[in-house]
Amino acid sequence: MRGYVKRVTQKASKLSKEQVLSILEDVLEENESLYSIFESISTGILIVDNDFILQQANSIVESRLPFNVHTDDPKANMLPVWDIIDDDDICIYLKNCFSKSITNSSEDFSIMTPGGNVRFITLAITPLIHKGELKGRIILVRDITENKNQEVRLHRMENMANLTNLAAGMAHEIKNPLGAISIHIQLVQKALLKARENENILPDKKFVENHIDVVNEEVEHLNKLIMDFLLAVRPVNATLELKNPGKLIQNIVDFFTPEFNNEKIKVNFDVKDNGAKIMLDEKLLREIVFNLSQNALAAIKTKKSNIDTSIDEQYDAIFAIKCFKTENRYIIQVQDNGCGMSKENVSKIFEPYFTTKANGTGLGMTMVYKIVKEFSGEINVDSIENVGTTFTMIFPLPQKNKKLLTNEGI
Repeated sequence: MRGYVKRVTQKASKLSKEQVLSILEDVLEENESLYSIFESISTGILIVDNDFILQQANSIVESRLPFNVHTDDPKANMLPVWDIIDDDDICIYLKNCFSKSITNSSEDFSIMTPGGNVRFITLAITPLIHKGELKGRIILVRDITENKNQEVRLHRMENMANLTNLAAGMAHEIKNPLGAISIHIQLVQKALLKARENENILPDKKFVENHIDVVNEEVEHLNKLIMDFLLAVRPVNATLELKNPGKLIQNIVDFFTPEFNNEKIKVNFDVKDNGAKIMLDEKLLREIVFNLSQNALAAIKTKKSNIDTSIDEQYDAIFAIKCFKTENRYIIQVQDNGCGMSKENVSKIFEPYFTTKANGTGLGMTMVYKIVKEFSGEINVDSIENVGTTFTMIFPLPQKNKKLLTNEGI
């Protein structure tokens, strides 16, 4: 069609009025056909000039992005695109692409819908080339929510496989209190039987009450085991969003640092992640950090209590968290120089009901493991007795689109 119009333009002066009208009708029909294709594409499209001012947009883009000015409003064609989009993270990204003259880029974002649901989108920026010159950018907006949800479902299916071990641990834990209850009930029954044979003279009041007290304690213990078990087996209710962990962890560290300083423990926090984002739930991330920090606090206190003060041994207690990223991974390291663990304990650390604390439930690290898996991550432990422990959590970074377009055009 372009070649046809070019040839017609060269001969326009020789055409009759009827011929010109016929050609215009053909051009109009072709234009409407192209517009229909533009509107039918399921990917949201924003076309901007070199100043990132909106030139054209298809209808579906408004269902992909939150706008504070409708794309068909005349005002939208007079403002940079970041002034009409109602999302701070996306606006910062677009401003960065403009200020750095970026022509090829891709990044994932999470947005909250008016109904309170989280959706995931990918913004891909490609150059708009005309006659070999850069005339602007094409911003493609794809909804990747279903892909992200499918990843979450797969990880949850993997977690379900761990329920067998958890149930086996629960059965083992229940045996001891049930055995104690059985023994003490038998003793009470024997005492009552003996009383009936001895003219219904009951044994000493304290004798019976003592056995009943033990039974009540074991029943309470069983109830706690059941509640902890239900907590451990329930699905992790995660609302995953693309967030920067470093910023969130900083707030958590600020919260518990006074407690550590009160115990004369130095807290170090180091972030070198360039604002990278991963899929996470803020509340569950808080649970991970608090669990690991409390374990570290206990380990450091244990080491302090074991130090031989007669030797006047110096011990600088340190708790550290590091956040950094590699090319395609986000790393969170939690370290302490406390009492450490044996190799045997390290191998069991994530097993349900395993604990080295006198009053521990043995489910804290199981929950940490479940949450890390829910974030599509991995967690490793390195520990040396009387030296310290390091937990390393590794999470995938959203993949960037690295394919570059040539300057031949689009």
